[in-house]
Amino acid sequence: MHMRKQNKIIIWPLYFDVTKTRNEGRRVSKTLAVSSPKISELKDAAEKAGLKFEVVADASHPKMPWLKVGMLLVEKNGSKEDAIRKIAKQLLKIRSAASPRDAP
Repeated sequence: MHMRKQNKIIIWPLYFDVTKTRNEGRRVSKTLAVSSPKISELKDAAEKAGLKFEVVADASHPKMPWLKVGMLLVEKNGSKEDAIRKIAKQLLKIRSAASPRDAP
C-alpha cells in the first residue's frame, strides 16, 4: 500500500459514480456524476483538466477491498474539492462526446 504523501491527493472513481449515494462515497452532485466511471476515463479527464497525476491501477478503495478499481494520485495544487470538480467537468465532456444524446 502507498504511504500517504502530503503533496498528493487521492482520487477514486467512486467519487464520480451517479449510482452511489454521498454516504457510499460519491463526492460530486448527481448533475456532475456519471454511471460507473472507469480509471481510464478519470485519467483522460485529469489530463484534459491540466492536472499532474499518476495512476495506481491495482488500488482498492477501503470500502471495497475486494475490487481493484484503481486511483489517481494528483499533485496537490489547491483544494481536493477543486481537483474533484475539474475532473468531474471533464469526465462529463468525455462521456457526452462518446455518446452524444442529441444525435438524431
